[in-house]
Amino acid sequence: METRKLGALDVSVIGLGCMGLSYGYGPASERSDAIRLIRAAHERGVTFFDTAEAYGPGINEDVVGEALQPVREQVVIATKFGFRDGVPANGLDSRPDRIRR
Repeated sequence: METRKLGALDVSVIGLGCMGLSYGYGPASERSDAIRLIRAAHERGVTFFDTAEAYGPGINEDVVGEALQPVREQVVIATKFGFRDGVPANGLDSRPDRIRR
């Protein structure tokens, strides 16, 4: 797969947005199915994966992490944050201590 520079990172030109696996488009995928899909994307050359703490909340990051753990040094995982307890309805919270957690 072709790659591109994203700042100092080299990432695949096609990334996998993982939101739909646990949030936003109906019921969450079965965990095993989601892991299988993420790993299949990597096997096909995808090295850029996008998630967020609000997708689940927290579930999506856990699934992405588990799926990519065996190849962690070969991929880039982007995550978004900034909601209190990872729940958009709880309001914003981007304080430095929250970001570190």
